[in-house]
Amino acid sequence: MTKTNEGNYFEDFSIGQVIHHATPRTVTEGDVALYQALFGSRFSLQSSAEVARLSGYATAPVDDLLAFHIVFGKTVPDISLNAVANLGYADCKFHRPVFPGDTLSADSKVIGFKENSNGETGVVYVRSTGRNQRGDIVIDYVRWVMVRKRDKTSPAPTPDVPSLPDVVDPHHLIPPSETDFRNFDLTASGSRHLWDDYEVGEKIDHVDGVTIEEAEHMMATRLYQNTAKVHFNQFTEGQGRFGRRLIYGGHVISLARSLSFNGLGNAVLFGAINGGRHVAPCFAGNTVFAWTEVLEKSELDRRTDLGALRLRTLATKDAPCTNFPGPLEKGYAEGVILDLDYWVFMPRR
Repeated sequence: MTKTNEGNYFEDFSIGQVIHHATPRTVTEGDVALYQALFGSRFSLQSSAEVARLSGYATAPVDDLLAFHIVFGKTVPDISLNAVANLGYADCKFHRPVFPGDTLSADSKVIGFKENSNGETGVVYVRSTGRNQRGDIVIDYVRWVMVRKRDKTSPAPTPDVPSLPDVVDPHHLIPPSETDFRNFDLTASGSRHLWDDYEVGEKIDHVDGVTIEEAEHMMATRLYQNTAKVHFNQFTEGQGRFGRRLIYGGHVISLARSLSFNGLGNAVLFGAINGGRHVAPCFAGNTVFAWTEVLEKSELDRRTDLGALRLRTLATKDAPCTNFPGPLEKGYAEGVILDLDYWVFMPRR
């Protein structure tokens, strides 16, 4: 009997299966500093303890996406170690902030699967939940991933694809409790544009581009303890479809979020991720750009200091977003690598 973990293959998953993932992770100031070094995010609430205290926090919360990636990383050895690609996200809610010193753990429940027509892979749907040391949910989300089969000749299971909401109802969003953003420091944030100033249908080119370096991607993925072979093992991936390692899709999400500061500087917190697609692969050496469309605005129950903006951010590789490249009648414009639909909280006037 082997003592090593080869990861789960498509045949190993069953509907209703619950997996408790190993290695709880205590988030430190070092994690925050390294994340900052990797992505250069400039949102003031996460950058400044003083800005955070003025809004009612004890100190600056951890970037929402850092918490997301750490929880995601916990799930990889059991869910996507043998993945071909992570395909998408849905119904992701951010329940409460994470602070340095919090310990995050995760579990996942299999909620669907479907074998692909090639008989070599299948898509597995899971709902993953991240909790802090008190057992409080900090984040939960659905993702679906294409996983290799161990045996191509094994019979296909009856497809069972879950029905997922297109959008998280804004009334189900969970704004941070015991906070008050009525006097949010716009000088510190570097932007004078608040929730009231954005219009549905407005498009924002975030202008800047960032080239992904191999070393940065490897360091970031290790930061989350993400062990997926497609990101690390050039020996095996060199013989695969692309001949090289894939950039972790979450790396692109974090880059797009950081780029979005230029135009959305007061989008202080994530409320939810409604859905997301990694449209095309990304590799070291590609330069990532991003643009965002405002899809919807919503007031929040019992909050006059914050509003919610539903945003759709598209990231591209080696394609500036001057002309807002995006979805076509069939497929996407050349260069689009990410299509992310999400809610953010933004201070109001």
